[in-house]
Amino acid sequence: MILEKKITVVLPAYNAEKTLEKTCAALERTVVDDIILVDDCSQDRTVEIAHRLKIQVITHEQNMGYGANQKSCYGAALERGADVIIMVHPDYQYAPELVPAMGWLIASGLFDVILGSRILGTGAREGGMPRYKYAANRFLTAFQNLLIGHKLSEYHTGYRAFSRKVLETLPLEENSNDFVFDNQMLAQVIYFGFRIGEVTCPTRYTAESSSINFRRSVAYGLGVVQTSLQFRLNRMGLHSFPIFSPQGRKLLKKSSLGLSLG
Repeated sequence: MILEKKITVVLPAYNAEKTLEKTCAALERTVVDDIILVDDCSQDRTVEIAHRLKIQVITHEQNMGYGANQKSCYGAALERGADVIIMVHPDYQYAPELVPAMGWLIASGLFDVILGSRILGTGAREGGMPRYKYAANRFLTAFQNLLIGHKLSEYHTGYRAFSRKVLETLPLEENSNDFVFDNQMLAQVIYFGFRIGEVTCPTRYTAESSSINFRRSVAYGLGVVQTSLQFRLNRMGLHSFPIFSPQGRKLLKKSSLGLSLG
């Protein structure tokens, strides 16, 4: 625990057998109270390894997508009493060693959301981020800062920490089940007025690191543009979108999704 707050790490997993054990080993277990892995119908030994590591496991019987995986992660974390929820990708791309720092910044009440930014400093390119992804990241981030009226170094990191209140407030069930979920969620965080902090995060792009292909990267980019335009239209009162509605669907309980902890 940190400042008497329960710290839960969630691992959205798909075919992570080569890096899961290394990721978990780098987590500071004197700080982390609970680890939950959600397996999105992997075709490898991810679930077997997770059970051997004695962490909580949720399995999707069919592949539901990265966004759906996160919805299961956060729903389970809330049900198990988490106060601070930190998403760590089990592919070891982001540094798990930052969990205590990110958790403290939330538990202390300084911020509601903490992002592990690959762009602050020189971590992205030194860590092997492909040039086209770096360029796309910088362009889309500048576009969103302009349209949304916020200022972040990166909108596209998958390393994030949240307070319980954030996850209970955002209408996350209105979001996509695919990769654009990340961007929709961050736009919601800003729309609902939560405080965001960023920490520099070194990254490791290796053969085992998960990555979407070029076609899906383009689809993600278009989704980012759409989310930004929806944010602006909603803020101006020209249109109402469910993802920015206080009455939008909140997280479903894992039991209502037919999921169970292993």
